[in-house]
Formats: sequence, structure tokens, C-alpha cells
Amino acid sequence: MALLAHKDEQLARKDEHLAEKSAQISQKTDIIEKLLALIKEFRQARFGATSEKANPEQYSLAFEDIETALASAYAEQDDIEPEPEKIRKPRAVGRGHLPKHLPRIEKIIEPDSTICSCGCQMHVIGEDSSERLDIIPASFRVLVTRRPRYACRSCTDGVSQARAPERLIPGGLPTEATIAHVLISKYADHLPLHRQAQIFARQGVDLDRSTLAHWTGTAAYALTPVFDALAAHIKTSSKLFMDETTAPVLDPGRGRTKTGYLWALARDDRPWRSGPDSGGEGEDPPAVAYFYAPGRSGKHAEGFLEGFCGILQVDGYAGYNRLTRSDRKGGALQLAYCWAHARRNFFKLTKAGLSPVAEEAIRRIGEFYQIEENIRGTSPSARRAVRQGKTAPLLEDMAQWLRQEMNKTSYKSPIGKALAYVIKHWDGLTLFLDDGRVELDNNTVERSIRPLVINRKNALFAGHDAGGRNWGIIASLIETCKLNNINPQAYMTKTLEALVNGHKQSQIDELRTPVQ
Repeated sequence: MALLAHKDEQLARKDEHLAEKSAQISQKTDIIEKLLALIKEFRQARFGATSEKANPEQYSLAFEDIETALASAYAEQDDIEPEPEKIRKPRAVGRGHLPKHLPRIEKIIEPDSTICSCGCQMHVIGEDSSERLDIIPASFRVLVTRRPRYACRSCTDGVSQARAPERLIPGGLPTEATIAHVLISKYADHLPLHRQAQIFARQGVDLDRSTLAHWTGTAAYALTPVFDALAAHIKTSSKLFMDETTAPVLDPGRGRTKTGYLWALARDDRPWRSGPDSGGEGEDPPAVAYFYAPGRSGKHAEGFLEGFCGILQVDGYAGYNRLTRSDRKGGALQLAYCWAHARRNFFKLTKAGLSPVAEEAIRRIGEFYQIEENIRGTSPSARRAVRQGKTAPLLEDMAQWLRQEMNKTSYKSPIGKALAYVIKHWDGLTLFLDDGRVELDNNTVERSIRPLVINRKNALFAGHDAGGRNWGIIASLIETCKLNNINPQAYMTKTLEALVNGHKQSQIDELRTPVQ
């Protein structure tokens, strides 16, 4: 009876596991069906008789992200229910061909042993050969992998052959270095995939844009655990920067774009070095992670910052105020505000015409920055001491000056609004006095957003919300490389190769930070 009960328990666990897998597969199938329907809708909008609402040429940019999202969904579905190696077939995505004039670099993979079980030396009876497209700077080459098959002439005990190496794209043309090149070209060099396809064509390599999108989406899915580890590591800091920028997303139903957002979360301790009062911080390299959201509501920032507790340096956007609530999961955050934003309001007035009050405000803020230049790179305690001794009196004098000017100025006037902004955010603007890790401004994260803006100008819009998420994943790793003066092509190649070759999920943190 005990044995039967144990068998019943095992069968129940298997049924539960199968039900869970079935639900996951069903969910992924629904996503794939929705994406395929969206592609059909895009094609109708581009090639149909009523394609007048948007420039048809721009739909190629939308197809990139749709097809990327579809490839990412396929990759996740395959991960949930992998097919046996012998029957796995590449998806029909326009495989292309490799021109004969490209040089071939052959690599022969031998079995671990060519000695038969009977003790005789095996002999080559044939081989499997495959070709993949590889890229080196400014040129292409083809890597030819040969796997000889060995058999014994004295008996029929079997055939020996080395196992085929794993690939990110099963049965596909590209090496991981080629995929990394496509990612860097799109997200670092701001070359949309259809332009990359044109560059490939000039070398005689016929690759469709949809093929490149398939590679990109599969890579985005593979890199997701690395991105998650990077974001989790960033949030272990007690002081971060955050900002957001628009990421237009095509809405084919209306024939125009809707507004999505990429939120940047950054850490950078380089302005201050580790000291006895740093709590062990200051040694980690700088990093940035981009999160996509369909809107700008503060609830998105709250979700992205789950697990973080400390000081968040931001601009004056009111959506961040919800992060200071005492009932926030993990506790209320302290908001440090940005003097560069405050100065910007006054600077606009000086450009518009004579404004002595604005000019005086800019002069006073400039004194704060001059002090900061002299203490950059010192310890938090040293920075705090100088700020308390030199900057605090200047701020006290400025507070009195602000009140005097506000009493003489209309709240509705441009200068009144600029003065009111500083007064309203005063506590957050002066938080740097008491903490040497806090900067005067939010420029650290604003610099990390600039590459997104350039990419947005070149691509005009993302084709789908999933395309925005993939954009954030890949751009996070690339920009973190750039912050650390690491070649993103080399890092991305090494990381993709490690993932393909079975890098353990328990050791994923080894891949999250770019290293030489």
C-alpha cells in the first residue's frame, strides 16, 4: 500500500508539472498569435489600398521590433518545451546564403576517442559540415565546422563523432560574434536593421531584415537573465539616479504612434572614492539599466525600484513623489533634486532677454559647482566637510535672497515660476549638504539617456511594446560597457558564447558586469 501511495504521489506531481508547462506554452502561443496578427495588420497598412495615414517606408522600422518580439517569444517557448536535438529544425525566417568568395576558416571537431570498443583504430567514413556567417571588423568570413565520423573496419560496434557545438540560432548562419555585431550596430551605432541588411548586401551577403530581427529577438531573450542580474545589482546601492525619456511606439490601429517611456536607473560612484563613511560602497563599477513602460506614471518607477532603499536623485517630476510615502514597500525613499534643472529655468530667461534676477541666480548656482570641482574624487566625509564649511553659507544666503525676490515677483511670471521651482524643491536640492555621496545634479543619468535619444531619432519609433523592452535590455548592457570603457562588441560576443555553452544560471552574476 505504501508503494502504491508513493506512486500516486509521483503521478500527481507529474500531472501538476505538466499542467504548469501546458499553461506556459498556451500563454506563449497566445502571445505569438497576437504578434502574428499584428504583423498581418502592419502588412495590410503598408501594402493595402488604404495605406495613406503613415509613410509606408517607415513600416519597415516597425516590422523590426514586431519580428524581434516574435523571435523572443519563440525562443522562450522553445526553452519551455525544447524539441529533441535530432528533430529540431530552424524556423522559416529567410536563412539566406553565404557567397563563395568569402574566405573559409575550417574548424575540425574530433571525438573524444577514435578507438573502437574492440580496441581497433577507427577510420573516417564521412562527416557533417555546416557553415555560419562570422564577422571581423570591416570584413566577412565563413567558419566551416567539420565533424568527421569514425567507424571500425574490424567490427560493427558503432560510429564515433564529436557532438555539434551549441548555437544561439539552431541551424542558423550567424556565429555569436555576428549576432553581437548586429546588436551593437543597432543599439550602439544607431543603424536600423534594414540599413544593416543593405550593408550586408554590398558584400554579397543576402540577409533579409526579418532574419536580422529574428537574431536580435533571440539574443534579447537569451540576455534577459543578465539584464535582470544587472538591474538587481544596481539596486543594491543606497544611492541611485533615475530619469525617463519618451520612446514612441507605433499604433497601427490609429495609423500613428503612441508614447511609451524608457526609464533609466543608474549608479555611478566615481565622483567620490570609497572611504570609512561609505558603508563599503564606492568600489563597484558604474552601470545603467533601462526599463520600458507604456506610460510615465510614477507607479512604473515604483515597480522598477522594488527592492531599492536609499536616496534617489531625480528631476522635479511629481510622479516620483509617491516613492516618499511611508507605506511604500521597502520604506520611503529620499529624493535628491537636480540643480541643473533649476539652473535651466533661469538660463532660458537670460536667453530670452535681460533678466537680472535670472542672471543672479545663475551666478549663485555657479558658485556651488565651482566648489564641487575642487572636491571631486575625494571621500564622502571630505566632500561633506567642505560643503558644510563653504556651500552651506552660500545656500543660506540664497534662501533669504529667494524669499525677498518672490515677495517682489508675480507667481505667474516666468521668473516667478523659476524662483518658485527652487523654493518648492529646496529640501531635495540641499540634501547634498549632509551626504557626500549625493551629487548636485542628475547629469549622470541624463548622459546615459542621450544614446537612446539618438537611436530614437534614427528609428523614429519602436514597432511594439515588446520591442521597447528588448531595446532596454540590450541597450543596458551596451551602455554599461561604455561607462566602463569596455568594448561592447567583445563583451556581447563573450556573453552570448557563455550563455550558449551552458553558463549556469546560479553564476549569472559573473556576466552582469563588463570586465576586461
